[in-house]
Amino acid sequence: MKRQTLLENRLLSAYITHRDCLLHEMGPGHPECPQRIDSISDFLLAKGLLDLMLPYDAPEATREQLQRVHAAEYVAQIEAASPASGYFHLDPDTTMNPHTLTAAKRAAGAAILATDLVIAGAAKNAFCCVRPPGHHAERARGMGFCFFNNVAVGIAHALEHHKLKRVALVDFDVHHGNGSEDIFKNDPRVLMVSTFEQDIFPYTGDTPHGPNMVNLPLAARSRGDAMREAVVHAWLPAIERHQPEMIFVSAGFDAHREDDMANLGWIDADYAWITRHIVHMAERYGHGRIVSVLEGGYALDALARSVAAHVGVLIGAYE
Repeated sequence: MKRQTLLENRLLSAYITHRDCLLHEMGPGHPECPQRIDSISDFLLAKGLLDLMLPYDAPEATREQLQRVHAAEYVAQIEAASPASGYFHLDPDTTMNPHTLTAAKRAAGAAILATDLVIAGAAKNAFCCVRPPGHHAERARGMGFCFFNNVAVGIAHALEHHKLKRVALVDFDVHHGNGSEDIFKNDPRVLMVSTFEQDIFPYTGDTPHGPNMVNLPLAARSRGDAMREAVVHAWLPAIERHQPEMIFVSAGFDAHREDDMANLGWIDADYAWITRHIVHMAERYGHGRIVSVLEGGYALDALARSVAAHVGVLIGAYE
């Protein structure tokens, strides 16, 4: 690891999280659990990667920032549903406890802060280690463990506040990012490229909802080779045509072969490989600007290793 070179000669990456993200929980045995954050941070610390990053606490996104991508009525609904005690079930898999609203606002706020830091040149790029995840949250509906669409909030901030003209959203979660597609369909400023396992939740993505959507469903048990072929032959040409000024990442790690949420069978090295291509495209068109936001990943050991592979490439610690 090139620790001394990184510390002396390079702008560092930002690592954004908050302890409030640990307080949100959806009941015993739920796969989207607080331990996900600790497993990642503990592993990154043990590997020395956090020593090469700038730590930040995630702020809470404001109502105005959330309403750039969500209907005002939906934001009000989520705020009103926040329970004083116990649980409120948004759907059978998506539950609020008394801390969920704050955690969800901080998860979205992390993407806002990351965008500000990277565009200002205060950080090389940023990884947001936050929960609840967000890419299933549509403009007016939460689902799939998601309440607010964190990465979409960051993208809208880059477009509306910082006035970027073109951005790309790379989504490599095992589940299709239906919420992000719902929010950005037909927006020519946003190119969304995504891979996901076919015929599983949320059972969408086979038919793109706009010309700015490059959806690549992958067959079960197709392993990382199918993903790599899809990236080379579809993603990269689309990104080259779009020439994004900044790249945002919905970073899901549930395609890993140790994760029983689905059956794509990826390994740690696949996440490093895809990240190298993201970094290359960002350097080519967007001054290296990347904001990566945690989505899925539920096998804790595999999640921690895969995030380390992703982050290690982002910060330049791993080739």
